[in-house]
Amino acid sequence: MSRSLRRGAIAASAIVVSIAALSACGAGNDAQTLEVKPDNAATSVGNIQVQNATVITQPKADAQGPAVITTRIFNNGTKNQTLDSIELPGTGATVKLSPKKGGSGHITVPANGSVLLGGKNNPSAVVADSRTVTDGNAQQVVFHFSETGKVSLLAYIVPATSYFSSFGPSSLPPTAKPTPSTSPSGSGKPSGSGTPTGSSSPSDAASTTGTTAGTTAGTTAGATAGTQS
Repeated sequence: MSRSLRRGAIAASAIVVSIAALSACGAGNDAQTLEVKPDNAATSVGNIQVQNATVITQPKADAQGPAVITTRIFNNGTKNQTLDSIELPGTGATVKLSPKKGGSGHITVPANGSVLLGGKNNPSAVVADSRTVTDGNAQQVVFHFSETGKVSLLAYIVPATSYFSSFGPSSLPPTAKPTPSTSPSGSGKPSGSGTPTGSSSPSDAASTTGTTAGTTAGTTAGATAGTQS
């Protein structure tokens, strides 16, 4: 065999060995590729998978109002399951589940399907007071399912800003309105009508003028007649 053919055979053998090694890493239930985890809160128990679990608080740390839990839940089984409750151990917080807007109760996770908690028109999980958790921390969240039971993981706590604003609490605290200022006790108008009390009306003035003129004319006429006689 020529020298060039031997070098080609060696290179081909190296490629085959490399492919075989990579195939071994991806084979079986304990494959190394399955150990690569995404950079978010995710876990799997039985037929249930919980991904991207996040606790979203008010936009401002000191704001009073609810928080929400958002996550995507997959059911890989052949039977529907229900999410019956969620708890945040160590916080004393209560979480209200709503399968739809305005409702309350268990949330169905369909067989071979998924459900998204949080966001417009989606089922929701609302924490009564966002101040029971702290932004930047990782909070243990325990999901209780009808068949699988408890599924627990650590979820990040973030404010409802930037990317998370559309998944944040739907009922933010009302904006404070300024208190109306108290008006002065007085009306600010003069107590009197502003019309001089002693002024005469035009009709009275005309009457007075006419009377005076008549009297003067009569007196003058009488005096003249007496002189001529």
